[in-house]
Amino acid sequence: MTAAHLRATVPQSPAALAGIQLRRFAGPSAFVEQLDHLRIAHLTDLHVGRVTPLRVQHAAVDLTNAQTPDLVVITGDFVCHSTKYLDELTELISRLVAKAPVMCVMGNHDYWSGAEEVRWALRRAGAEILDNANTVFSVRHQRLQVVGLDDAYTGHASRARALAGLRRDLPTIGLSHIAEEADALWRHGVSLVLAGHTHAGQVTVARLHEISIGKIGGHKYVHGMYGSRRQDDPGTGAVYVGAGIGAAVIPFRVGERGKREVTIFELGHQPGSFAEHHDDQDGLPGRKPSPRKQWLRAAAVVRKENARRSRTTLVPPKR
Repeated sequence: MTAAHLRATVPQSPAALAGIQLRRFAGPSAFVEQLDHLRIAHLTDLHVGRVTPLRVQHAAVDLTNAQTPDLVVITGDFVCHSTKYLDELTELISRLVAKAPVMCVMGNHDYWSGAEEVRWALRRAGAEILDNANTVFSVRHQRLQVVGLDDAYTGHASRARALAGLRRDLPTIGLSHIAEEADALWRHGVSLVLAGHTHAGQVTVARLHEISIGKIGGHKYVHGMYGSRRQDDPGTGAVYVGAGIGAAVIPFRVGERGKREVTIFELGHQPGSFAEHHDDQDGLPGRKPSPRKQWLRAAAVVRKENARRSRTTLVPPKR
């Protein structure tokens, strides 16, 4: 029997069948003296809805729970284009919460679809939402400070509010849907920022993701680990951009870097102490959105919210 036949006879896990990669990284070197191994699972861009099959979402939850994380963090875009699937979202998050605490921040699709409704579904599941806030997570006599930025894409992020009362004596990670917010967070001692939004470009062959998301889209950070986890200079740090689980428009993914992913961060381990998916990278040149583009993004949230209210008003009450 050939090797190909042997592989064909071995049953694949649901995560493998769904094309979900498990990627693993150490935390910043500064955490080694502060933490005695704390495992964080990072998910992003679930996009629960019609574009991504529910079996994929369940496979991602199962794969995450199988890693026995101390904490699960999710960096926005819980829904796709509507709030029709909030029951499914609540059920998925509830399964994560049953195994470990869940902390999260909002993304642009959450605001476009209905931010308050998404928050309600997450809180109903038992997740903690960090809307421009910080908190201290404690487990096994260890403390980790977590800073959560609200969605910067739609103009809801406030670093001043998120950083208020931040302690400099605790190891700190940040959550932000938009990775470029990391540059400012590093200056306040947030050594590692976890983000999403880009889906890694979804098509990563021939570095197409760096062209579409980086050069055309203007993003400085497209997918993976950027910056440095070796804290030699004050004001520096690392940011990780997850490839996400779901999709908002095109369901398929092509290329190694574009695969759906669950990412595990072993905080308290030295970078380089075990095999990682890739080394720290330098960011792309990037391009900040113009004031007009920022205004248009914020206006889109208001326009969509008004449209939802109008549809609700027009629906006659049931008799």
